[in-house]
Amino acid sequence: MAQVKIYGVSNVLSKNKSLISKAIHESLMDAFGLPENKLFQRFISLDTGDFFYPSDRTERYTIIELSIFEGRSVEAKKQLINLLFLKIKEYADIEVQDIEITIFETPMSNWGIRGMPADELVLNYKVKV
Repeated sequence: MAQVKIYGVSNVLSKNKSLISKAIHESLMDAFGLPENKLFQRFISLDTGDFFYPSDRTERYTIIELSIFEGRSVEAKKQLINLLFLKIKEYADIEVQDIEITIFETPMSNWGIRGMPADELVLNYKVKV
């Protein structure tokens, strides 16, 4: 499981939403082995007056926050980060300087999905990758 929030300036996100989405989902499938149908993304568009960022970033500055089940290896998480930089640059032409990624991991017992704690679910993919 990966719940993804993508923050950015409204006009940039609206033009690139489908490309960013594709880049993120492909990266999650490649790095974590998530199935194609596990797409959980929320785009949070902000007015320029509501999104402050350092002067060495551009209006294309994009923040990606991923909430994931605990259990992925450091190598898998680094692979995900590297793929995100690569694919977002390739698909949406957002420079890596303008991309910030944070991964939050929590135990499956802290997730409620389909009416039960996630640690009681039978998954069709591996978490320990």
